This record gives sequence, structure tokens and C-alpha cells, in this order.
Amino acid sequence: MKTPMVLETNLAGLKPPKRGKVRDIYDLGEALLIVATDRISAFDVVLPNAIPEKGRVLTRISQYWFAKTADIVKNHLISTEVGDFPAECRAHAAVLEGRSMLVKKAWPLPVECIVRGYLSGSGLKEYRSTGAVSGIKLPPGLTEASRLPGPIFTPSTKAEAGEHDVNIDFDTVSKLVGKDAAEKIRKYTLDVYTRACEIAEPKGIIIADTKLEFGTYEGEVILIDEALTPDSSRFWPRDGYQAGVSQKSFDKQFVRDYLLSLSWNQRPPAPMLPDDVVKKTSEKYLEVLAMLTGEAVYS
Repeated sequence: MKTPMVLETNLAGLKPPKRGKVRDIYDLGEALLIVATDRISAFDVVLPNAIPEKGRVLTRISQYWFAKTADIVKNHLISTEVGDFPAECRAHAAVLEGRSMLVKKAWPLPVECIVRGYLSGSGLKEYRSTGAVSGIKLPPGLTEASRLPGPIFTPSTKAEAGEHDVNIDFDTVSKLVGKDAAEKIRKYTLDVYTRACEIAEPKGIIIADTKLEFGTYEGEVILIDEALTPDSSRFWPRDGYQAGVSQKSFDKQFVRDYLLSLSWNQRPPAPMLPDDVVKKTSEKYLEVLAMLTGEAVYS
């Protein structure tokens, strides 16, 4: 049975949350409670619709990848079981079940750690302009969805609300977080991506690129936020992949493509999505979950 959709949470007995584009984050003192809602954003604008099951899909996929990569880099996940949460959270089990994570309270590093195995999006735009992405020179003649000779680390700034991230080079990352931390997050990002591709491709999924975030906790750099979800990655079907054309996807590119067909200026307020776009988007999130884990988020 499908669960009710959740656009935002306001959990009595807890401090008001900090709201991101998708997640509501509650400060519990020693830890954080991260609640993945069913909100969806595009072009850095939150849309008015909820996408059924989206928050639960994001939580389950992140949990899956945290487990698959824990030997590469430690992560912030403590538990996704509401029974393990503090008592003041357990009172809200009906809302939290399946869409929440109790996590360590890390200090976020001010860098978006993007890794690309294929050329698309802002990376393609920068390549067409300069022949490079984030200061990394690439071979000539690449086109939309070209597979790169090897994965590349193409970090960006973490933009404030209403602003866009800006691609930066490794030297800038080093200045922002220090050389030692910069080298660690570059290595962790590339290693996590390589592991994920090795797991996903035999299951029919190309991970074209993904965004990871890191923080420091008790003096260590750890993986935080979400991990390799359809919100933070480009997931393409392996069958039918062909360089030079726009790819079908399991991620929210479907929503972006719809919005690009409108005359919307990509600023708030965002337009409502039609029911068929909402339904198909939900189906894509559920499909990639099933392909990766063999599971559904509801029975």
C-alpha cells in the first residue's frame, strides 16, 4: 500500500527544521534527523508538486550505497530504523518510516564533489567553450553523452539559495578546504563512483555523473548527505546508450525536459507539473530502485 505524500514536515517536540530543496533537517543536539520529503526541484527551484514515494526511494538508495562503499570511506549514517531514533522522534513514526535517517552531526565541507564518467549538462557546456572541465583538459571531438577516457573530478562551489553552483578547479578546492582534505575528497569521490559503476552497470544502469558531499567528524573526512540517488546523479539505461544524442534517464531529467518545453523563466514561482509527468517521474524513481536493489519501497 502506498504511503501518503509528504511535501514538508513540522514535527512537534523538535526544533523547527532547516529546509533544503528536498530534505527537512532536524538538529537533535548530538545527531541530526534528515527527513526526505517528496518535494522535487529543477533549476534550483522547488516545484509545487509532490512526487509519490520519492523521499522513500532516495532514503533507501542512499542507505544501499552507504553500505556498499563503507569500506572506501566512512559515512554519517547511524540508522534508518525509527525504533533506533530518540524518543521524541519515535512519536512521529508514521511520517518518518522509510524516509528518514539518523546521522552523525558532521561539519560540511564547502565543496560539491562532482565526478563525471560521461559528458553532459554543465560539463558539456564548459567543454564546448574551453575544451576542458574544471581545469581538466579533455580530448577533442567529444559530444553529448560521450564516455570519457576515465572518470574526472569536477568540483563546484556550494551556492547559496537562489544562486547557481560554479565549476572550480582542484587548486581552488585546496584553498577552500586545505590540500590534505582536498586530496582525500577527490580520491574518495573517484573511488566511490568507480565502485558504484561496477555495481550498477551489470544491472543495466549507466551512472553518467554524480554529486557527493563530505564533512568532518571527530577529525575524519566522512561521506554525508545523500549518495548516488536519482536526485544527485544522472542515471541512464545501459541498453540503447549512444553517444551524440540526449539519453533516456531514470532521474529527474524527465522533469527538466518537460519544464524546458514551457516558456517558464526558471525562477520562482515554478509551474505545476501535469499528473502524467508526476506519475512517470515517480515510476522512474521506483524503477531505478528496483533495478539496483531488487526492492520496492512498498508492497
